[in-house]
Amino acid sequence: MLTSFNWYAIYTRPRWEKKIASLLTEKNIINYCPLNKVERKWHDRKKLILEPLFKCYVFVRISSKEHLCVLQTDGVLNYVKWVGKPAVIRDEEIELIKNFLHEHNNVKVEAELRINDTVKISSGPLMERQGNVVDIKGKTVKIFIPSLKISLYAEVDKSNVAKVNEQGSNH
Repeated sequence: MLTSFNWYAIYTRPRWEKKIASLLTEKNIINYCPLNKVERKWHDRKKLILEPLFKCYVFVRISSKEHLCVLQTDGVLNYVKWVGKPAVIRDEEIELIKNFLHEHNNVKVEAELRINDTVKISSGPLMERQGNVVDIKGKTVKIFIPSLKISLYAEVDKSNVAKVNEQGSNH
């Protein structure tokens, strides 16, 4: 019987992307953590560093029998889901990301957010909280977070939120 392998995105603990990629490699699980070449400036020098392109995400190419093994990796929180199941990512999309990063430096990823979109905060003291976008200003979004029967509003950097679809999973 021929086993089929598909690409999936996994949701990780904040700033664990490279570590998780290394742990998955140790388990012989094919993975891809897209790394962006970014120039950082200090007061005395400039340096080109590699940082994850997608915060809190790593891609894995696995068979269905390896799903649990991936989830049991330290720092892996869950699969990115579509209609309640791990979302399959086409090979062409992974190749497109690889080729794009090969040709470009300082790539920026921004989710297109609109007023009333439901989002989940991916890092900081409000991590894992969901809320609705009430205002967008530059690189920050103002989010209404209903909890404990009080209204909380938080201004959060756009890079620290993920849009949530109608079924309640991230995309």
